Amino acid sequence: MAEFQLVMPKMGESIAEATIIKWLKNEGDTIAADETVLEIATDKVDSEVPSPKAGILKKKLYNDGDVVAVNMPIAILELEGTAGATPSAPAAPVVETPKVVTQIEATVQHAVNTAAPAVNAGSNKFYSPLVLNIAREENVSMAELETIGGTGNEGRVTKRDILNYVSNRANGTVSAPAITSTPAAIPTPIVEVPKPTAPAAPKAAPSVSGGDEIIEMDRMRKLIADHMVMSKHTSPHVTSFVEADVTNMVLWREKNKKAFEKREGEKITFTPLFIECVARAIKDFPMINCSVDGTNIIKKKAINIGMAAALPSGNLIVPVIKNADTMNLIGITKQVNDLANRARANQLKPDDIQGGTFTLTNVGGFGNVMGTPIINQPQVAIMATGVVKKKPAVMETEFGDVIAIRHMMFLSLSYDHRVVDGSLGGSFLRRVADYMEQWDVNRES
Repeated sequence: MAEFQLVMPKMGESIAEATIIKWLKNEGDTIAADETVLEIATDKVDSEVPSPKAGILKKKLYNDGDVVAVNMPIAILELEGTAGATPSAPAAPVVETPKVVTQIEATVQHAVNTAAPAVNAGSNKFYSPLVLNIAREENVSMAELETIGGTGNEGRVTKRDILNYVSNRANGTVSAPAITSTPAAIPTPIVEVPKPTAPAAPKAAPSVSGGDEIIEMDRMRKLIADHMVMSKHTSPHVTSFVEADVTNMVLWREKNKKAFEKREGEKITFTPLFIECVARAIKDFPMINCSVDGTNIIKKKAINIGMAAALPSGNLIVPVIKNADTMNLIGITKQVNDLANRARANQLKPDDIQGGTFTLTNVGGFGNVMGTPIINQPQVAIMATGVVKKKPAVMETEFGDVIAIRHMMFLSLSYDHRVVDGSLGGSFLRRVADYMEQWDVNRES
């Protein structure tokens, strides 16, 4: 009877592992082709894993909550219609879990043996093959790994944790511990066997009283919290502000929104207009479209603008408009509406939220005048647009200065002061405002 291995799918270039949230099928259940078998989560997005073939779920290789590397087998299916059949060629052997463990142990042991010697062999910490490979390439010993605080599941060290450690070590903010010269074994990267430990000291109870309610963070909120703390720890944030007169944009939209929706079948908000102005300004100041890798600055060729979107749950996600500078206003509008609708319906794919090089967040959507947003790592800048309000403003005319009612909006730009100085950050933000103020009220929609 032929068997088929269901593997953890690869969900993007930067994603090396995923957590099994919930199995939707039990051992012995019949599964149709393309039917969802389990739900998984990465630090980017939740997703479902369908079976490419019909069959019976013979064996689950992992349980709910387990973290599994991409391309690793997670289940074995017994294919339908193969009972009693004589295959014309021997079926490919199923790789049993012990064999997989042995192969990976050998690979990781070889990688670590070629790097700095490991110490503290008595550790029962889990390190994924990806983390161990980075440690080998960056000459991070096991003694140093032991000192890194993990933000992953059950305190595991993630790719982000070790890259942050390497970056901080290069900047001199951490120092490597003394390393003994005797090589030692490393923890098994797949099977984590807990060892008995002394009971931990009890945590102090939180201060609550009366009708206070304790609410545990959901998984996405925990990830957002970790990402925001990591960003503030990584980048020295500076925020600049400018006030823009967006009267022409408001008048143009009011004049064209009904005809635009009738012709294109899409509502046009201010977001596509803002994105067009941002993309133009990035082309003028390409060093704002960068990321940082240690002491290297990576100037991005593509202009991929993320737009922060609030979910019904109250959490936040940032889908990305790829190559925004190559699109006209109609194309940007369709992308914005599609991503926003799928975000609210929890239907975004991993690729939809990857590859961003700059982020835009509209705090004005909540009636806020301005904000000081946190940089979406590894980018170096994020811009916030405030609420558009009518205000009296001084205008210069050929007859002299006059006071007029104008539509005004504050823009704020948070940027990474390691690589973006005030001159660049301020000039870029002013250029965005200039493009907004110079919007042609007579342009075609």
